Amino acid sequence: MKEREQNIGEAIATAERVKGEMAALKNENEVMMAQAREERSQLMKETREQTQKMISDAKDKAKTEYDRIVAEAQLAINQQKNAALTEVKNQVGALVIEVSEKILRRELSNKSEQEKYINELAEGVKLN
Repeated sequence: MKEREQNIGEAIATAERVKGEMAALKNENEVMMAQAREERSQLMKETREQTQKMISDAKDKAKTEYDRIVAEAQLAINQQKNAALTEVKNQVGALVIEVSEKILRRELSNKSEQEKYINELAEGVKLN
């Protein structure tokens, strides 16, 4: 009986020791789970921040590219407008010269008109 009491005592002691170890393991497991949750939370936060940074960088890059394209387009438009205006001015100048030549030929077709016009020009030069 004493042996049996001793076995029961040892079994109880072993059960108590196992119970303590299980409690310690349970606490250790809870600590590890809390750490894992914290790490996961931190990783999620970092991932969100990196994602936001990537989106922000992409938006900035797109805005810069958009501004560059618009500036180039405006420059090209202004260059084409200036080229067109120059062409129109050249054409108008050529037309003015052509019309002036025709008017002068017609007005100076006879000799008396020609002499009269030359005298008018000569008087205009003297006045200046």
